[in-house]
Amino acid sequence: MIRLFVTHDLAPGARLGLNPDQSRYVIAVMRRAPGDALLVFNGRDGEWRAVVAESGKRGAVLQVEAQARPQTQGSDLDLIVAVVKRARLETIVEKACELGVRRIRLVLTERTNPDHVRLPRLNTIATEAAEQTGRIDLPEIFEPVRLAVLLESWAPERRLLFCDEAGDAPPVMDALAGQPKGAWAVLIGPEGGFSPAERARLRSLDQAVPGTLGPRILRADTAAISALTLWQSVCGDWDDRNLMC
Repeated sequence: MIRLFVTHDLAPGARLGLNPDQSRYVIAVMRRAPGDALLVFNGRDGEWRAVVAESGKRGAVLQVEAQARPQTQGSDLDLIVAVVKRARLETIVEKACELGVRRIRLVLTERTNPDHVRLPRLNTIATEAAEQTGRIDLPEIFEPVRLAVLLESWAPERRLLFCDEAGDAPPVMDALAGQPKGAWAVLIGPEGGFSPAERARLRSLDQAVPGTLGPRILRADTAAISALTLWQSVCGDWDDRNLMC
């Protein structure tokens, strides 16, 4: 069934006017007609069943019928990733959404090669990924900040899986073994790696959990997908029976 993210409040009987892109998708691409059902969510009110109430040149209007799922959120997981080339960053955002990340924080490091970040485009990618994967919330994406600035205000309760490929870190699965659940972040550096000063600063954090992703040098998008997958399999919501990592 088609799933759409909308900004409207959702309640029985609410009528939702879709924007031009959504209307075109529903009417022209998916060929839905009045009376056809679909699902909508807004990240606040859960997922709702709706039907196409109007379909015409002015666009589509939906009418909300009943809630299909209450609002839920997955793991309290941030992805912190150094800004990389546009195509790879877009892949990272898409896969991070699919893998259940709640927030995506972009950072600039000493070895970052800055590229222009188009936040609206990244939000669109995250929205489409949420629609396709069954999420009923959207990850929040933040404007880039310096890594040093982010670390200065680090929340003491949030643990940090630091993918350290230049030191003596244990494999990620070993590093996560026995760690508590709760608030976490996964940090992926630039493709040039962290500077010695940045590594030392990260290692000095009480919350830091260094880990390595293996013997091969991974590109940033591969590293992000790998680290998030490992974290979800051990500490995340893939198995809610686990009380400890």
